[in-house]
Amino acid sequence: MLSLLCLGQLMVVVDVSIVNVALPAIRSDLGFSQVGLQWVVNSYALTYSGFLLLGGRAADLFGRRRVFVAGLALFVLASLAGAVAQDPTMLVIARSVQGLGGAILSPATLTLVTTTFVGPARPKAMAAWSAVAGGGAAVGSVLGGVLTQLVDWRWILWVNIPIGLLTIVGAYTLLHESRADAAKSRLDVFGSLLVTAGLMAMVYGTVQSPTKGWGAIETLAPLIGGAVLLVWFVVHEARVAAEPLMPLGFFKVRPVTVANLTMLWLGCAVIAHFFFLSLYMQNVLKYGALDAGLAFLPGSAAMTIGAYSGPALMKRVDPRLLIAGGPVLVVAGLVWLSFIPADGTYLTNLFVPMLLVTFGTGVAMMPISFSAMTGIAPEEAGLASGVINTTRQVGGAIGLAVLATVAASQTVGAGTAGFVKGYQAAFLTGAFFAVLAVLTALFMPKAQAPSAPPAAEPAKSADAGTATA
Repeated sequence: MLSLLCLGQLMVVVDVSIVNVALPAIRSDLGFSQVGLQWVVNSYALTYSGFLLLGGRAADLFGRRRVFVAGLALFVLASLAGAVAQDPTMLVIARSVQGLGGAILSPATLTLVTTTFVGPARPKAMAAWSAVAGGGAAVGSVLGGVLTQLVDWRWILWVNIPIGLLTIVGAYTLLHESRADAAKSRLDVFGSLLVTAGLMAMVYGTVQSPTKGWGAIETLAPLIGGAVLLVWFVVHEARVAAEPLMPLGFFKVRPVTVANLTMLWLGCAVIAHFFFLSLYMQNVLKYGALDAGLAFLPGSAAMTIGAYSGPALMKRVDPRLLIAGGPVLVVAGLVWLSFIPADGTYLTNLFVPMLLVTFGTGVAMMPISFSAMTGIAPEEAGLASGVINTTRQVGGAIGLAVLATVAASQTVGAGTAGFVKGYQAAFLTGAFFAVLAVLTALFMPKAQAPSAPPAAEPAKSADAGTATA
């Protein structure tokens, strides 16, 4: 059952990055413009991050297995449409629908993990889920390079179809239907529309910034509009909604708030670094798609090892040290990468700092995810899962946009040296985001070792949430 849930999550996370290495081949085959090519990545990120909260709440209300299967089915159909795409528009639409399917599927996986596994089994199960959620970006880069060079770029989408169908069959065989005992009878539709539109507008404005600039109307209009919609959502939830999508008391539990803010900054720092590593390998080291993909394997292994070490470490070390210590390693790795030269080599300039970034992320992922579900009532488990997924993905979108803008502004002259100047600035900016993750993690309250499941009853106040943690 755990393997099934992790496989579903892996499909979703891998597809965030699997196209990175394949972008040159996609551009050549379908005739994308340089500006339009970014939407192969951004269209997925836009719908995925925008609908995660809605997907998480739907799992609570309508049944976790039902929502898991529905998201999988939509993801598989969109993958099929993308695999046979004959023009840029068709591929971008297919990637958007993929993101929607992923947003429905992903929160259900974490909810099923936290509600199915109890006692000592829970931290072990969450370590496996965290390894997949954190390492998926590295796995995507590896898989994208291998499939693009050995077969064809379309196989980065074809591969989802047999895996997805197998997972759907496994869901009906292994999973039992469950929903929150105290689930509300109705979904807060208007609140769902507000938060989804607000998040999508914010992400859209952010991903526009590298090509349009932060001061352009194409960037500012969606950013301001998204902020207005999110403020309206908060007011609606607090004063209007009889059955709110997100009870505002949710964020009175300090571990939940600190975990989500830490994940936001870590997402800003780490997810974008895979993008710039891929560019450096292909543009500076002159790696092909296969070589660039295989170069990410050590990082993927390091992140998996870091995540799986979480339960054992949390029994011996205060989880707060892991939540802060993991990002410290990320800072060290990104600062090291900010010194990459124009005549660098993989072993000398990339190997060790890449391991620091990925291992540090893996170490932090499990205790952050555990804290994000601490003190949450069973009927809000899906929502909590949607929130922590949203913060990671929104952080990744913001980080990529900011780092791409910084890289473009710092690029001096033409040729390899100019590109490297931009990559150095991007990695250093990522290190700044990782420092923010460290500082935020310092506010995490002392937590007990996770030998028992989190309390089933919702916290009544910030103090109650802290005591529960």
